[in-house]
Amino acid sequence: MRRHHLDSPIGELIALADEQGLRSLLFPGHRVPPSIEEIPQSEQGFEALTEQLGEYFDGDRHDFDLPLAPRGTEFQLRAWEALRQIPYGQTRSYGEQAAMLGGSEAGHTLARAVGLANNRNPISIIVPCHRVIGADGSLVGYGGGLESKRYLLDLESSAQPLF
Repeated sequence: MRRHHLDSPIGELIALADEQGLRSLLFPGHRVPPSIEEIPQSEQGFEALTEQLGEYFDGDRHDFDLPLAPRGTEFQLRAWEALRQIPYGQTRSYGEQAAMLGGSEAGHTLARAVGLANNRNPISIIVPCHRVIGADGSLVGYGGGLESKRYLLDLESSAQPLF
């Protein structure tokens, strides 16, 4: 496992990766275990991530092409894959994400489970849980803080072509 710190417009991000791919991309406000400091820092192996995040923050990249290796339950992995299906510049409610997993939009229990899975999403931005909002269109729950969520959504909406 290796660790890399990246500067971004929303603060320093911490990336963790192993030979299988990116394991985590954490915001400054994330709960970071103290043991993270024991993981060696390295710039090697993070070049593509650094380049693609730079392009994303410049508004030039809408999808990421990186090997991902998140760890989670079977349900979490399915929920996180559903997040990756939400198009750039668009949002979905928790109920709509639950429906993507085969549940009813009215299935509040599944929507809550989706919210809990999203809360555990270890790969922020690339697995875009910032694109999930409340059923009433409100910004709710985001590990990087609502200010960062608003920034990312504004970035994506401003980069959309007008025609």
